[in-house]
Amino acid sequence: MIEPDIIEQTNDKAAASLRADYDALGEHLDRRGIDIATVKHKVASYGIAVPSWGVGTGGTRFARFPGAGEPRDVFDKLDDCAVIHRLTAATPSVSLHIPWDAQPAADLNSKAEEVGLAFDAMNSNTFQDQPDQAHSYKFGSLSHTDAATRRQAVDHNIACIELGRQIGSKALTIWVGDGSNFPGQTNFTRQFGRYLDAATQVYDALPDDWTLLSEHKMYEPAFYSTVVQDWGTNLLIAQQLGDKAKCLVDLGHHAPNVNIEMIVARLTQFGKLGGFHFNDSKYGDDDLDTGSIDPYRLFLVFNELVEAEADPDFDPMHMLDQSHNVTDPIESLMISATEVQRAYAQALLVDRAALAGFQDDNDALMATTTLKRGFRTDVEPILAMARLEAGAAIDPVTTYRASGYRARVANERPAVSGAGGGIV
Repeated sequence: MIEPDIIEQTNDKAAASLRADYDALGEHLDRRGIDIATVKHKVASYGIAVPSWGVGTGGTRFARFPGAGEPRDVFDKLDDCAVIHRLTAATPSVSLHIPWDAQPAADLNSKAEEVGLAFDAMNSNTFQDQPDQAHSYKFGSLSHTDAATRRQAVDHNIACIELGRQIGSKALTIWVGDGSNFPGQTNFTRQFGRYLDAATQVYDALPDDWTLLSEHKMYEPAFYSTVVQDWGTNLLIAQQLGDKAKCLVDLGHHAPNVNIEMIVARLTQFGKLGGFHFNDSKYGDDDLDTGSIDPYRLFLVFNELVEAEADPDFDPMHMLDQSHNVTDPIESLMISATEVQRAYAQALLVDRAALAGFQDDNDALMATTTLKRGFRTDVEPILAMARLEAGAAIDPVTTYRASGYRARVANERPAVSGAGGGIV
């Protein structure tokens, strides 16, 4: 999808400067007792999944403005996702959304092998009605008052598991839009009980080596109450269902100023942190590009994750989940993937022994200064060198634009109508 000579040409222009910057940073880190090669190896080994839906143009509640060359189907999506990984060497897997991406497993596996990608967690959809379904989710899905509607939602999730099993996935992510818009509309306790009963049926259908990831969301589309509205409810669900159930943390699904890094620490402490949807937000569930608003918060989340790496069983799943309304989705996803890697690299530079000592001594100033020293270090040479050594692009966006990929697929893929509103 991206000609090798394009990558080589753009890399040749930047390679000498990169090596000088990398060597200089290596000398600086060596004085701090940090081996740059070790950090680079960890960064190079770190992969984040991209969402299949992320390569299409998003929208707002009011409108959607489609971009050129939007994917027509899951196979076009996989082509676009492959471009992201080819240029960043950071996104080896794709998370599918069913029924949007439903295709025969053999066809999905063949395409994935062709483009060199694997499949990450499966995502079910019971927050919108599909043309062929018998029962509407207008008033809920897994928590609906009608048993037949709940059964339909359970069956859909089980079908997602079966397709995922055939394509090598190992997890199912469940997010429901169930809730209420008016006080008194629903009985909170009975509604949550119905959800737990239905989720248990889905959980019982999991293969032994799978994980069920439940995702909490404070609001939208239900604006008075949401069934799985915060991390506490999410934790209750995971504890109720069993060992294979864990919590998924979406950075955008919290009120402004909520201490997300502490939520990460709590869920980690009790063995229920299952994974992330990385994005950023200014006001709420904005699904902005990762690190575009609060890169320090992203770093603080990774500070907790690096702290937990000492446990060999700690292995949460990492995925981007964003809506790209005014940018080329491929460019936004490439930048976001590298921003996640950046936060990881910065967290690896924190002097953990010194930090623990300052914490034990109640030296607040030096403790926070120790964190900031890692955050303020420019780790771009580490990220770029990891890409260069993997055969990817030193500067992914510049290389992508030089390749002409967007113009090429725009000529092959028909224009998409922007009619209608709603987030896509």
